[in-house]
Amino acid sequence: MKILQVIDTMSPISGGPCQGIRNSIPSLTALGCENEVVCVDAANADYLGSDPFIIHAIGPANNPWSYSKALLNWLNTNVLRFDAVIVHGLWLYHGYAVYLAILELKKRKHQVPKIYVMPHGMLDPYFQRDPSRRLKAIRNWFYWKLIEKRLIHEATAMLFTCEEELQLARESFAPYQPKSEINVGYGVPSPPGYVVYMKQAFLEKCPQLGEESYLLFLSRINAKKGVDLLIRAYVQLLTERSTAEASSQFDQSVPFPSLVIAGPLDSAYASEMQQLAAQLLPVQSSNTSQRVSPAIHFPGMLSGDAKWGAFYGCDAFVLPSHQENFGIAVVEALACGKPVLISDKVNIWREIKQAGGGTVNTDTFDGALKSLKSWIEKTPADRE
Repeated sequence: MKILQVIDTMSPISGGPCQGIRNSIPSLTALGCENEVVCVDAANADYLGSDPFIIHAIGPANNPWSYSKALLNWLNTNVLRFDAVIVHGLWLYHGYAVYLAILELKKRKHQVPKIYVMPHGMLDPYFQRDPSRRLKAIRNWFYWKLIEKRLIHEATAMLFTCEEELQLARESFAPYQPKSEINVGYGVPSPPGYVVYMKQAFLEKCPQLGEESYLLFLSRINAKKGVDLLIRAYVQLLTERSTAEASSQFDQSVPFPSLVIAGPLDSAYASEMQQLAAQLLPVQSSNTSQRVSPAIHFPGMLSGDAKWGAFYGCDAFVLPSHQENFGIAVVEALACGKPVLISDKVNIWREIKQAGGGTVNTDTFDGALKSLKSWIEKTPADRE
């Protein structure tokens, strides 16, 4: 079987969907499936050449819709080479281009490949209900009525990463009448085994940390991820700890961990979070001998050995997200043997709670505080 994966971008900094493709293709290949990817990145994008599968980058598409005239032309020429097409993500031109290619095939009375749509959480009702997204929600409603529902109703099936995502997708728009809904499940490859140079690679990105223990957030630094809640709850708990040194509330033999917030720093929100941390905690010197402990560190985006060093070295992984479809980083942390402190808006929270893999609370300040506090108050034996 030959599969075409269609997505707007395969840039590693764009988040989960492209990483999901990278995770799944080796397993699909082992099952005898040939895979190619088409996207609208520039043909000279830096990441190209590092993946062991074909990526057709036919952009750039330098516009908010990721429109590229070349994509539809490419699909019309190539789509019949494939037995199945998987469209990753919604609300952008690549999905509409696939729909137009389907119409063209039907017009010419060709056999249409099986078409699957994988929304990657983009049908979560959070995006329509969150007050800060009111204008985007209105835009999406019109886009659904005019464009998106056509592809979804035409597709062979919708593919979901977990049961929670499948159920939530039914709440956002009407009419929503897919021919089939399939919980295909999701996962991550087994992480590489720990070696000492992973720790060294991480500390090169975060030298102020030294040998201190730390909690790890590793994701896009985005308002949806609840980073502001995490910072405020962390500082609140640190304040409580410092004013209750003699209290039995905390085990004083257990060091209070620093907080590492790892993710791209090139957004306005990331800058706001750095400023928030600086306002709430003492200024941290770039000289490691003068660092303030505990502290909040922003090492930027981590990849490769540095990323795995961060996972293996942390006490626990934390993500108080307002919406998280699957949470690849959550599962990567679990795969490294680390407990996770998450919100009940991470769609796999039920599975994690049932398995005893972490702590689950609400996506609020109080919820983030409860998660951090429950961890800090545990004895080393309880943590283990």
